[in-house]
Amino acid sequence: MVNKSEREKIIALINREVVPAIGCTEPVAVALCVAKATEILGAVPAKIEVALSGNMLKNAMGVGIPGTGMIGLPIAMALGALVGKSSYGLEVLRDVNDEAVKRGCKFIDEGRISISHAADAPSNLHIDVVVRAENGDSARAVISCEHTHFILLQRNGETSFEESAAGTAAETAEDIALDLATVYEFATETPLDEISFILEAKKLNMAAAQTALTGDYGHSLGATIKKSGLKYYGDTPVAHMISYTSAACDARMGGAPVAVMSNSGSGNQGITATMPVVSFAADMEASEEQTIRALVLSHLTSIYIKQSLGRLSALCGCVVASTGASAAIVYLMGGGFAEVCAAVKNMVANLTGMICDGAKPSCALKISSGVSTAMMSAMLAMNGKCVTSTEGIISDDVDATIHNLTSIGREAMTETDRLVLQIMTSK
Repeated sequence: MVNKSEREKIIALINREVVPAIGCTEPVAVALCVAKATEILGAVPAKIEVALSGNMLKNAMGVGIPGTGMIGLPIAMALGALVGKSSYGLEVLRDVNDEAVKRGCKFIDEGRISISHAADAPSNLHIDVVVRAENGDSARAVISCEHTHFILLQRNGETSFEESAAGTAAETAEDIALDLATVYEFATETPLDEISFILEAKKLNMAAAQTALTGDYGHSLGATIKKSGLKYYGDTPVAHMISYTSAACDARMGGAPVAVMSNSGSGNQGITATMPVVSFAADMEASEEQTIRALVLSHLTSIYIKQSLGRLSALCGCVVASTGASAAIVYLMGGGFAEVCAAVKNMVANLTGMICDGAKPSCALKISSGVSTAMMSAMLAMNGKCVTSTEGIISDDVDATIHNLTSIGREAMTETDRLVLQIMTSK
């Protein structure tokens, strides 16, 4: 069994990586950085200048901003300056209301916002904000490596806080080094009272799904499958998993003013690690303990994969999170560690190479592909079927297989990432 010291480190890791967020985490992180710079300035800025890494720019361009009915960075930046509170973290836009949105639109119309691409940013996740007041005062805040990780704070050129930005920082020195065996052992053997907090992910993400199922957000994929899909999908666990998961994504990408539980800085990843598990557990009439352990297995598997992939990459996050979900589905089906390993290998054999072309309403489609594959991979694993090391990038060792996946997403797809951003910014 994982010892108490290791358990404490893993619990701290989960608590840091699985957190509530209102809206897509990329534009929200930009709003957070603007809010911090504005607080340092001590006045509503006359001008906001933001320089972003390519991956930040890509993920912030086409997503709805909660409570605004609007898309993209300008309104997020304006609201960060006008009503944002950095103490809220990724819920920085919690206080948005209609009056704030009107003021934000006026702020944009007055030409106060400037956005540029920081092509030489030291991290794939990098936000550099400078705000300027009418009297000439200025303030600067920089977030790098993680969505809430400030590395520089300045006022009128004087630095009050600074640390180096170290690469893409997929992991930090205090993190415990994970492998899939440790993840599985922790999820299945840790005393229940130490991990029951994960049920908050079920609560928040189910509420987001219900919001979309009764409203009209994004492309309404979840509601379409639930209301019109019986003829094609049937009233099945797979249909339920796809409907609830895509609905939560519809709400988040469509700008619904609801919090979701994120994973490794991504709301969609948090949704995908949560909702298929919650839905399948309900259909299988799983106990609360089984549900808790399955959710921990899903979320911690996703965190483990992200440790070597990095916060933002060319690889769609649904590949990571749906792999965690497949492991959890195997557990709920009664499988053990061998079957979990098989499911992970089956997932890597299928979804590797799915590109990330930014956060947007159609992410619900990619998430649904991941959920479908998660179920297929779990079913194969439970029937003794596993993609072998003679096939593609699969290795006999499951951890080596995971690192084959992440090295492709982190290194081999770099040029793909550049081309995707070029296409997106040239339309």
